[in-house]
Amino acid sequence: MTSRPQSSGERSVTDAGPEETAIAYVTMWNERDYSTIPRLVSGTFRMYDPAAPAAGVPGPKGEVHGRTGLRQFMEWVTTAFPDFEITVLDVLTGEATAMYEVRLTMTHDGPLGSVPPTGRRVDVRGVSILRLDDGLVDEHRFYTDMTDVADQLGLTFPQVLGQLPRLLVGKVRSNR
Repeated sequence: MTSRPQSSGERSVTDAGPEETAIAYVTMWNERDYSTIPRLVSGTFRMYDPAAPAAGVPGPKGEVHGRTGLRQFMEWVTTAFPDFEITVLDVLTGEATAMYEVRLTMTHDGPLGSVPPTGRRVDVRGVSILRLDDGLVDEHRFYTDMTDVADQLGLTFPQVLGQLPRLLVGKVRSNR
C-alpha cells in the first residue's frame, strides 16, 4: 500500500477523510516516516496496544502517550522487527472514526526489551480503531492475540524451553 505525495493543489492530511487518514497513518508506520507524526497525530494522542512496554515509552504498560511516545514506540517496534509491515485488509469508516483489519508481518531480528533476537517470523492479524479530532489521529486502539505473537516467537511454555540456550547466550552478549 502506498500513498500519493501531495502537490500544492491537494488536501493536507488534516483535511483528509477518515479512510485517507488511516491509510496515511499506516503508510507512516510502513515507511518509518517520523516527520509525518506532527501533521497526522494530535498533541493529546493516546495509543492502546498490548505490545507497548512499561519502560522507555511515555505512558504505562499497554499505552503510548503523545507524539514523542508514538515515535519512540515506532522505533522500539522497528528495531526489534526491522522488516515490520502492515497490510490493510479492510477499512470501515464513520464521521471521525476509522476501523481497519490488518495483517502484520515481521521477523524478530533485533532486541525486544530483554529478549534477544529469535530470528523467527511473525504473521498475525489484528484490528485498529482510530478516533480523529479535528482531522488528526487522537486515539489508536490496537487489538490482536498477543499469545499468538509469543507462540510464533517461541516464547510460550513449553516452546521457550527449546529457546533457553539461545536466549541465555543472547542475554549474556547484550550485558557485555
